Amino acid sequence: MIDKLMDNHWFLKIISLVLAVLLFSSVPDMEKATNENLPSKNNVETITDVPVKSYYDTENFVVSGVPEKVNVTIQGPKNIVQMTKSLRNFEAYVDLSNAEIGTQRVPIKIRDISDKLKVKVEPSYAKVNVQERVTKEFKVEAEFNKNLLEDGYVSEEPIVEPNTVKITGAKDVIDRISYVIATLDIEGYINGTVTREATIQALDKKLNKLDVNVDPETVTVTVPVKSSSKAVPIKIVQKGTPPEGVSINSVSIDKKEATIFAKPEVLDQTDSVRVEVDVSNIQKDTELTVPVIISKGILKVDPKTVKVKINVDDKVDDNKVNDEKDEEKTLSNLPIKTEGLNEKYKVAFLDPASATANLTIIGSSDIIKTISEDDFSLFIDVSNLSKGNHELDIQVKGPKNVKWKLAKETAKISITENDKA
Repeated sequence: MIDKLMDNHWFLKIISLVLAVLLFSSVPDMEKATNENLPSKNNVETITDVPVKSYYDTENFVVSGVPEKVNVTIQGPKNIVQMTKSLRNFEAYVDLSNAEIGTQRVPIKIRDISDKLKVKVEPSYAKVNVQERVTKEFKVEAEFNKNLLEDGYVSEEPIVEPNTVKITGAKDVIDRISYVIATLDIEGYINGTVTREATIQALDKKLNKLDVNVDPETVTVTVPVKSSSKAVPIKIVQKGTPPEGVSINSVSIDKKEATIFAKPEVLDQTDSVRVEVDVSNIQKDTELTVPVIISKGILKVDPKTVKVKINVDDKVDDNKVNDEKDEEKTLSNLPIKTEGLNEKYKVAFLDPASATANLTIIGSSDIIKTISEDDFSLFIDVSNLSKGNHELDIQVKGPKNVKWKLAKETAKISITENDKA
């Protein structure tokens, strides 16, 4: 049967046709395969934040206006686009090697990129300003937050080391510098001298920071801080009335001055502090410890207490007479002397301007008749007082067998430097 089919030429033709079709269908489409392996010509990618370099004479010129970064869009074969995006091995730049001083528009170029790619830069141009490079020397001023000073402390002029710096930049920017400031960064309150490293800023008249190079960039700033204080006299204020038959001869304290601590404006308004001595229960010579009284705004006083000596006239009983037998006598214009004055100072009386006072003496007629101006000495004690205006008690030395009272108990004086000294 098979032999007969093989002898039939139609059968052989049909078999040959089938085999040919099978062989044709098994051959791959080479053109299609080739096209699939070729990269697409329309692949597009954008590479962002590409840094821009500037090329110019950096020793003599300063350039501004060049953008720090640009976006670069590339188009081309897929494999080249992807590799370029991954490696970013190209450069965006502006060439200002032949630029002139002034403002100009220059292209932002790309180099070291495949020539098979189409490239677009955004922005593609930059408006740049080319200026002469200038270096000038400026004095540095230091500043800090004075609100951080604790109460009772003041700062002196800051010390800056070095106190001058060299600033380099475009000529028009250097000409705009109004302030060169070193600002101290301090945390917490200040009650002592502070030393810190401070960064320098160059500012225009509106306090805008300017783009310049500063050499050195930092300086050492020392702010001397000290307590805000001054010495003032201690005034004795006598309170109450001595018991009947007791005469207070003198009241004195062991310290004439106290140091007060306060803000400067409070110190300027304070001329003295006081101690109050109650004599209503004094029967004999007495020594007391009393507090120094300060006014509002004063933060601290040194000393806080003083010792007061009260001297009682031990002959007061001898002087005690019936009211009808007591007589009064006024000694007018007794000179007020000054004791304890430092040689480098001189004293001027403000009130009384005449440096005199009236003294009324009280006693028996026999004693009063024998008393004269020479028996009394009026004085103020200015020991340890400094320059300025002061109000002091007028003190009296006199016989113990009479009583007396001053028409004016205090004197206002002004202490100034002695020209001869």
